Amino acid sequence: MSAATEVDRRSGIVPMFIGLMTAMLLSALDQTMFATALPTIVGELGGVDLMLWVTTAYILAATIMMPIYGKFGDLVGRKGLLLIAIGIFMAGSVVGALADSMPGLILGRAIQGVGGGGLMVLAQAIIADVIPARERGRYMGVLGSVFALSSVLGPLLGGWFTESIGWQWCLWINVPMGLVAVASVLFFLHPPKFDRAKVVPDVAGMTLLAVATTCLVLATTWGGHEYAWISPMIIVLLAVTVASAVGLVFVERRAKEPVLPIALFRRRNFVLTTIAGLMVGIAMFGTITYMPTYMQMVTGVNATVAGLLIVPLAATQVLTSVVAGRIVTRTGRYKRLLLLGVGIVTVALLLMSTMVYDESLWLTCLYLALLGLGLGMVLQNLVLVVQNTFPLTVVGTATAANNYFRQIGATLGAALVGSVFTGRLTALLSHRLPADAVESSGVDFNSITPELVAGLPDPYHDIVVSSYNDALAPVLGWIAPLTLFAFVLLLFVKEVPLRTTVSRTDQEPDPGKALGEQLDWDGRLESDYSSPLTGEEKVELLEQERADLYERIGVIDAEVSTVELDLRRARGDQPN
Repeated sequence: MSAATEVDRRSGIVPMFIGLMTAMLLSALDQTMFATALPTIVGELGGVDLMLWVTTAYILAATIMMPIYGKFGDLVGRKGLLLIAIGIFMAGSVVGALADSMPGLILGRAIQGVGGGGLMVLAQAIIADVIPARERGRYMGVLGSVFALSSVLGPLLGGWFTESIGWQWCLWINVPMGLVAVASVLFFLHPPKFDRAKVVPDVAGMTLLAVATTCLVLATTWGGHEYAWISPMIIVLLAVTVASAVGLVFVERRAKEPVLPIALFRRRNFVLTTIAGLMVGIAMFGTITYMPTYMQMVTGVNATVAGLLIVPLAATQVLTSVVAGRIVTRTGRYKRLLLLGVGIVTVALLLMSTMVYDESLWLTCLYLALLGLGLGMVLQNLVLVVQNTFPLTVVGTATAANNYFRQIGATLGAALVGSVFTGRLTALLSHRLPADAVESSGVDFNSITPELVAGLPDPYHDIVVSSYNDALAPVLGWIAPLTLFAFVLLLFVKEVPLRTTVSRTDQEPDPGKALGEQLDWDGRLESDYSSPLTGEEKVELLEQERADLYERIGVIDAEVSTVELDLRRARGDQPN
């Protein structure tokens, strides 16, 4: 690459990167803003029985669409898909903002999810398209800080909109932000050109993936709330999940363009980091989902202050995301950072399990800061490892699969922790409150709010606050073994050198490999486990690879002839 070309490339990265960050912020900020505004929305639109679907509709649609966006991005290019995803997200925001009923709002949220599922996946894959893995650490670190920023800004903006100009602005704000993202993508994103493949949609795979995801999300969302965990409804949903997942494996093994290729799972680094990401997702979202409410109930602060008390987590996560990214770029090493980060997360969860209701507030904030410190070293580096494991021809599919399983982990974490926490809280209140508590206090303890708790007389106040603390704190310690398991998995990650190019076909040369294996850009000949390929199958794949190579050479020859002809015409020479 010439010096002039390198300068041009770098000069366009910053505005393009701002557009990608804005696109990711759309999705991340939207989810956190609604958590604060939801009680007011239900009060205005009614339909408290549908409240859960405002969140579930978005999560369900976004989770299903992640692998689909990843696969189609690899096949037809990502720029157009990202613009479509942003447009769908903005359209869903408008539908939701104009809604005058809960079903209308839920429809808008579902449309948002269809677009939102592509925002994060495509943004991360586009970074892989234009920035080599060795340099990508610093950019992924900044992208990782977007989520930390949204965890603070979201509740604050949601509360301010709700109390001032109306909750609808939690949705209207996506329109100007979306236009900024669209402009940045249109004018500054110039991904490498490559031959578009003839798209053969994996309809069966997409259908089974949607069914499995839907049933799993519904089972974990409804379990312990709408239905008991051992109710027929939940059992049927889990059974359909398992059956669909098994069917998906069989279908994907035979699909021409599988939406979730089984070949991905032949790479050890992908499997280890994806499972570790799922474990970290369970722990992360199982914790941060309930900490703002914990702050309100136990410490007596209002919603706005509770949001501000989460700032230590966000601040340290932003700091370590950026610093860790720069360290990876400078040294090319990432395994130690992953291990250190997951270790710190485990320690933070164990410390949070020791919380008591009358401890100093600064101590709780210190635990949160420690949690953010660890998360900032982990999240974006897990994606970087996955992207470095595969060639750019499948990096979108791999990135989407990794994000898909992490989103599943987030859903499981919030649902399981919430279910256990609610069950423990109910049991503790029943055990600790006197039999005449409702009559003597005039309070329905099944519908307590932070305001009601603050106004309770001392005996009842201490019982409720201590029960709330004792219901949540031990559960955080119970999920610490999951991150410890992630730590053990990451010990076996092979620290492969980060690539220094963004070629879609070329891998770093390995003298120890045969030429056919060096040219294996789709990874079909490679496995980090024992290869299931027979000799005949390997010969067949190599012959196909040779045919593909000849086809590429023919395309290059045709382009060279066209360029030479244009040059001769420009000089006034007569064509031969």
